[in-house]
Amino acid sequence: MSPTPQIFIVEDEESLANTLALNLQLENFDVLVATNGQDALQTFNANSGSINLVLLDVMLPGISGFDLFKEFKKKNATVPVIFLTAKDQSADKISGLRLGADDYIVKPFELEELMLRINNVIKRNQKPSGEVFTFNNGTVNFDTFEIKDIKGDTTTLSKREIGLLKLLTEGTNKVISRDEIINSLWGDNENASSRTIDNYILTFRKHFEENPKEPKHFHSIRGVGYKFTL
Repeated sequence: MSPTPQIFIVEDEESLANTLALNLQLENFDVLVATNGQDALQTFNANSGSINLVLLDVMLPGISGFDLFKEFKKKNATVPVIFLTAKDQSADKISGLRLGADDYIVKPFELEELMLRINNVIKRNQKPSGEVFTFNNGTVNFDTFEIKDIKGDTTTLSKREIGLLKLLTEGTNKVISRDEIINSLWGDNENASSRTIDNYILTFRKHFEENPKEPKHFHSIRGVGYKFTL
């Protein structure tokens, strides 16, 4: 999560959207705003990695908030969402919560209440900072499985990929044999191959090397294993 949480407001009532944006900015949030479904999709797709919470109106022209919710979750399954609606109907509330919304508030509402709900949802969804390894402007969080590559993009890796990164970085400047990697990351009844490890190394190069074809950090030592260097 960025030091300043970013809130994405999707609300077709421009006066309300502007009021919400102003109040959130006064509370030191970064704010993005969209007033229709198409703009909302474009904005979310461009910023999905940095958005910490979405305030999503249910009744939007063209595409419903529920449909937008599904599209957002396809792009970022963990992003928290609070539904906003003028319809005080239990069916809408149940539909929103059944989809997986983090909260639901009916308009008109008190700004103070909304701010409390926003802060509560963000706190509930905060990920621990975890053990972080930094090099060449990239970072690896071994607890959350998240990496930030040299372009600043955030990606979640698999448990085995993170395990390999940990083995390599803990043994910086040392060759780690294929057998050691397989014994550490695969079970006795699992089929592991050098090709799989090679593919992981290629992935690491794409994320962390300025020129993946001439790696400075992730090296394959033919017939022996792999080495991470700083």
